[in-house]
Amino acid sequence: MERKQIEVGGQAVIEGVMMRGPENLATAIRRKDKSIEVKKTRFISKTKQNKFLGLPIVRGFASLIEMMIIGIKTLNFSASRAELDWEEEKPKKNKKEKSKFRTKFEEVISYIFAFGLAFLLFAFLPYQIAEWMNLGKENIYFNLFAGSIRIIFFVLYVWIIGKMKDVNRIFEYHGAEHKSVFAYEANSDLDADSVQKFTTFHPRCGTSFIFFVLLISILIFSIIDTIFAYFFGAPNVILRLAYHLMFMPFISGISYEVLKLSGKNIKHPLVKLMTAPGLALQRITTQPPDNEQIEVAVIAMKCALDLDISEYENITFIDKESEKVS
Repeated sequence: MERKQIEVGGQAVIEGVMMRGPENLATAIRRKDKSIEVKKTRFISKTKQNKFLGLPIVRGFASLIEMMIIGIKTLNFSASRAELDWEEEKPKKNKKEKSKFRTKFEEVISYIFAFGLAFLLFAFLPYQIAEWMNLGKENIYFNLFAGSIRIIFFVLYVWIIGKMKDVNRIFEYHGAEHKSVFAYEANSDLDADSVQKFTTFHPRCGTSFIFFVLLISILIFSIIDTIFAYFFGAPNVILRLAYHLMFMPFISGISYEVLKLSGKNIKHPLVKLMTAPGLALQRITTQPPDNEQIEVAVIAMKCALDLDISEYENITFIDKESEKVS
């Protein structure tokens, strides 16, 4: 039977996959004992509930913020389930539980470090290096150079963390997510063997979105800097960073529209050219999954789309509030 074509997508997490459908979020986690736990929550995007947030360009930035919030919460959830498995493996002698305050404090510190590192690598350093190259008054060359440095840093960062065993494992679940989405879109059977036939490279991936942001920002920042320099003179690094950051919602909105357009016209030669860098990077960020990882991704997708999962016997559901198995 032909499936209704619904846009579905998600992200890989620790030992699992989160899938987002039109009205649900579902995260499936493989536990150490091989069972699968699923957390399913009702979710309708603000872009569908609010007319302004649903406008082109605006919806792109709104969706980005939504997915950042969802992504952080989902990663925290998967980490909490993984921690249960790790705790079971540790000796129980002299075992001390962390206080809620300490746990929250450590989370905040990790977020500050992560965002600080991202700002340093992908914002300040590329601009400062371009300034050291005496490109401050050459707006187009400045942004081409800084943008290229930013892309190089991003690719190197992804490649380096991909060498870590735990991160590579997440990249395998990322591959499982992509294969499952492709199988659904192709109206294929959703058993592991059928899903394995599909590629891990998907044009609507967040990796492609990031590349669109990096590339489009070079063009838009070049235009903005040229206008700014005409009226006020060449800006210093701090000032340039400040007003560039103000335009990031606009750039992310444009990138979102380009990504949606590319997903609908993937066979067009221009679209293939535009999506090529993101697809190339997916050779790092997606890795071939095994059948057990495919199963997790398919279960997450079916739960997100309210499809039948009665064929699976090893699934338990997590209560939304208490996060206990029910």
